[in-house]
Amino acid sequence: MKAFGRLLQLGGLVLLPLSMFMEVTGGLGRAFGISDMVFMLVFGFSAFYVGRIVEGYATN
Repeated sequence: MKAFGRLLQLGGLVLLPLSMFMEVTGGLGRAFGISDMVFMLVFGFSAFYVGRIVEGYATN
């Protein structure tokens, strides 16, 4: 479980800058894709937070 929590944290940390990079380069497929970027940021933050909780419970 600890490894799964760390994997979620790593995925969340990778998704945050990736969403910003995709917005800057136009990789989201729309001319104005701020809503997609915000969705990816929220999902990345949630994945990191859930990963932190899972890792915390695994160590107890």
